[in-house]
Amino acid sequence: MRSPIAVLIIIIIMLLLDRYVYLALKTVSMNMSPKARSILFAIYWLVVIVGIVGYLVFMTTRSDFLPKAFRTYLFATIVGLFFAKVVAFIFFFIDDIRRMLTWVIQKLFISHPNDLVVEGDGISRSVFLSWLGLAAGGTLFSTLVYGFSNKYDYHVKRVKLAFDNLPESFRGTRLVHFSDVHSGSFMNKKAVKRGIEMIMAEKPDLIVFSGDLVNNEATEIVPYLDIFSQLKAPLGVYSTFGNHDYGDYVSWPVDGVTKEQNLRNLATHHATLGWRLLMNEHLPIQKGGEEIAIMGIENWSAKARFPKYGDMAKAYAGSEKYPFKILVSHDPSHWEAQVIPQYGDVDLTLSGHTHGMQFGVEIPGFKWSPVQYVYKQWAGLYETSRQKLYVNRGYGFIGYPGRVGILPEITVIELV
Repeated sequence: MRSPIAVLIIIIIMLLLDRYVYLALKTVSMNMSPKARSILFAIYWLVVIVGIVGYLVFMTTRSDFLPKAFRTYLFATIVGLFFAKVVAFIFFFIDDIRRMLTWVIQKLFISHPNDLVVEGDGISRSVFLSWLGLAAGGTLFSTLVYGFSNKYDYHVKRVKLAFDNLPESFRGTRLVHFSDVHSGSFMNKKAVKRGIEMIMAEKPDLIVFSGDLVNNEATEIVPYLDIFSQLKAPLGVYSTFGNHDYGDYVSWPVDGVTKEQNLRNLATHHATLGWRLLMNEHLPIQKGGEEIAIMGIENWSAKARFPKYGDMAKAYAGSEKYPFKILVSHDPSHWEAQVIPQYGDVDLTLSGHTHGMQFGVEIPGFKWSPVQYVYKQWAGLYETSRQKLYVNRGYGFIGYPGRVGILPEITVIELV
């Protein structure tokens, strides 16, 4: 449930955007027959009404009120339409500025009223900008709808990382890194299993999961325990918690379970999967008579809206003796805020969290996503003089049930 005032404000904003789009539709449909225009406007306002009713249903009912798939796609469609209208509004607003400037100039500098270019009660709207705004908004919405089909389109990213201080026995080690499962969002068990089979086909020596196994509740992973328990590696499977794992985004208790019990249940599920959950600690990994350290901390973010549950000092204590160290830390902002300035001998940090916002552009030599304006390190490899960070783009999805440009990722890191 949301605050009634907040819901009302959002509805008012939606209606204002709808009014703007409607005016643009009137402009571009001027040459249509009256009957065709009436049908067009009726369809448009019907979509508006359905969207507002859907939003009210989503905001005022429990998550189990509607079937999960229907509710998920309803939310995504409403949000997609909203952002499409925002994009269109940018062009309409530019047109309004043009009209206002034209009106002011004509009032100040044109002395003969007959010289004014008016239509109705003001300066005419630009058909070009109206079409451009509608096209931009429509393109965004179509792209988001297309992205629904990409949410299980797992892509393997292969990276070779060289470290001078890596013990000889570990050279050639294949480490698979994945993150942000968000099992509460899944709707296709067969597709999820295919991704796990892709991981095991890589024959990993070591598997690392960097947090957010669920959206909120530990029960979300239960239907998928049989799938994720198939992950095995000779050097072990290690995991940590992400911000969503703590249940901070729902009101507790839920079905009689407290927030504290939910977290304990989730830790038990990690153990059931055969994963070694790292809670502000480090462990040795042995191979060929040599050792490296793997450490993991609870969620630690440099962003104010996310929690700092992690204790890096506790995780690091005693690890000085190991020649090579891998850190599993869910939020990539931790790397630059604390790891680099205070723990210079942590060689490789593995993070997730951003999902690449599930939206962006990636082509050879160029990548972009809106999330980069919030997170400096948001996808792929980042390096200082001797420390490296890899940010996984996420295995699952949350909120928007799709991926556009930034596809779900399985990272295969070869240590050389």
